[in-house]
Amino acid sequence: MSQWNQVQQLEIKFLEQVDQFYDDNFPMEIRHLLAQWIENQDWEAASNNETMATILLQNLLIQLDEQLGRVSKEKNLLLIHNLKRIRKVLQGKFHGNPMHVAVVISNCLREERRILAAANMPVQGPLEKSLQSSSVSERQRNVEHKVAAIKNSVQMTEQDTKYLEDLQDEFDYRYKTIQTMDQGDKNNALMNQEVLTLQEMLNSLDFKRKEALSKMTQIVNETDLLMNSMLMEELQDWKRRQQIACIGGPLHNGLDQLQNCFTLLAESLFQLRRQLEKLEEQSTKMTYEGDPIPMQRAHLLERVTFLIYNLFKNSFVVERQPCMPTHPQRPMVLKTLIQFTVKLRLLIKLPELNYQVKVKASIDKNVSTLSNRRFVLCGTHVKAMSIEESSNGSLSVEFRHLQPKEMKSSAGSKGNEGCHMVTEELHSITFETQICLYGLTIDLETSSLPVVMISNVSQLPNAWASIIWYNVSTNDSQNLVFFNNPPSATLSQLLEVMSWQFSSYVGRGLNSDQLNMLAEKLTAQSSYNDGHLTWAKFCKEHLPGKSFTFWTWLEAILDLIKKHILPLWIDGYVMGFVSKEKERLLLKDKMPGTFLLRFSESHLGGITFTWVDHSENVSRPTERGDKGYVPSVFIPISTIRSDSAEPHSPSDLLPMSPSVYAVLRENLSPATIETAVCSLSFPLLVKGTPVKHMCYLVIRGAEVLPEK
Repeated sequence: MSQWNQVQQLEIKFLEQVDQFYDDNFPMEIRHLLAQWIENQDWEAASNNETMATILLQNLLIQLDEQLGRVSKEKNLLLIHNLKRIRKVLQGKFHGNPMHVAVVISNCLREERRILAAANMPVQGPLEKSLQSSSVSERQRNVEHKVAAIKNSVQMTEQDTKYLEDLQDEFDYRYKTIQTMDQGDKNNALMNQEVLTLQEMLNSLDFKRKEALSKMTQIVNETDLLMNSMLMEELQDWKRRQQIACIGGPLHNGLDQLQNCFTLLAESLFQLRRQLEKLEEQSTKMTYEGDPIPMQRAHLLERVTFLIYNLFKNSFVVERQPCMPTHPQRPMVLKTLIQFTVKLRLLIKLPELNYQVKVKASIDKNVSTLSNRRFVLCGTHVKAMSIEESSNGSLSVEFRHLQPKEMKSSAGSKGNEGCHMVTEELHSITFETQICLYGLTIDLETSSLPVVMISNVSQLPNAWASIIWYNVSTNDSQNLVFFNNPPSATLSQLLEVMSWQFSSYVGRGLNSDQLNMLAEKLTAQSSYNDGHLTWAKFCKEHLPGKSFTFWTWLEAILDLIKKHILPLWIDGYVMGFVSKEKERLLLKDKMPGTFLLRFSESHLGGITFTWVDHSENVSRPTERGDKGYVPSVFIPISTIRSDSAEPHSPSDLLPMSPSVYAVLRENLSPATIETAVCSLSFPLLVKGTPVKHMCYLVIRGAEVLPEK
């Protein structure tokens, strides 16, 4: 069953989540019409490969053209209209940046997998639940409402400033008119009336100046409060969601909404600054005793300028964390001399800044906080931000050709130390720029989340474990000495993240039974509470009686699924995580030939094949050492052609290649092999017979189910 078909069968609450991330960037109509083709493409690889992304975009448009041809024959006017519109939008939006469409589609597919995994879990995990609370959504709406209110208030003070200017011009005209009158005219009644009018105008001018300054003060107070409370909380929440998304969690969004808020506030503050400058001009032309402008304007201008500085400093963010194109599902793990990509964004989108903001990238800027290993960045490390860089019109810059290189003075300094020593070292990539706008010069700096530098791909699993542990355990984005004393993590959080590893890496998360087995593995208890687990227990200490850690064992399983049994895993035909004790309970009293596949607990990346055989004199493979295991090759079980009428003897059955069969012969007796084959409830691959259908058998609950 395709992933899209599985999505369509979800409950309404999960379908509502799916609906949230489909928009004009990737319309749901395209996802539906081209479901199978879309799922067969490697969008993750294309998201970091411009040539591949260009080809996929062209092929996507070709697929759309074919659909248009089909629906044109059916005379479906509405669908024809929508497809033409969608094709035009996609071609216009992504023609100059084909990798962005790959990123969008890859994210959508990944989010679908996460939602499918969540639907299989009995309850929502603690991390995901915290990110989707109703209070967070309410705060988002409040921030947007308050920003709009501030923008409206600034528009009102703009009118007040203009009114003051007109009132002052009228006063100035009347005053000069009196000054030009003859001395005799100044003593008549008309003159006295004009003086009274001028006095009333001056009183009104004074009142309006005080009122305008009071309103501006109120706006500054409200902006200050909003920025330092709800807006910064929103930004920190987005950064936390990004952390979680980087380790396989829910797709983080909301940056466009934040950009809208930041931009509106910046526009409002600059407009307020110009209004204060106009008030100064008015005061210069005409002042009087008790004039409020000289007393209040300077302080207000100082506060507005400070808010502008603060807003800009917080608006400079890492939109997409450092990631090697070769390992898109393992961000923040960087290998020396291998290119990585990273994307920066300025949340204040002003046309005046387009191509005017140059960003410089560096690594380990604060070297005093790090180890003896030193790195430099090779490649293009200075680029200008532009609105054209992103299809959604944000002001951003993407570095695509950066390479970390270890400095010679430190190369080899860790050569004799263990892998954990290297993979627990955290480094930081820093980005600097300077904004020059409306007479202000603002220096900005931001940093990536901590990255782990490796020199060999064999270090990748442990490096990724470090990234997982860091981002699960802390909201701090720059604690580079985190592993000097790593905190513990709750078991419930860790199990949730383990399920994310499977949903993001191999397309299907873990259900409650599978998670319970992992919990037992971690705690060595058949029943457990939501206690805390240490970093050492997760990744450094060997499992009881084994020569490897829990994480090494789990990573080997992920690799096994990815390379050999991915379709079976995605379709839910593999239980996999079953303890020996539960295995016996499941197979107890079953008919001979009933079998199951479970991930080996003693052999890294191995699968244990267990079947029911009531014969007492037959030996069977064991899990002691390597005896009983075949090499890491997936063995499909296939049905005989339905039109084959000839009977087949066990000697005709060949469930594996000759080389694999030879390995079995070295470890098992011929009688054992033949007995196992004969006892199966379904025949295996018949030598020399074309295979028409595949039939995979696995335990589900307590029953053997063949694929339909």
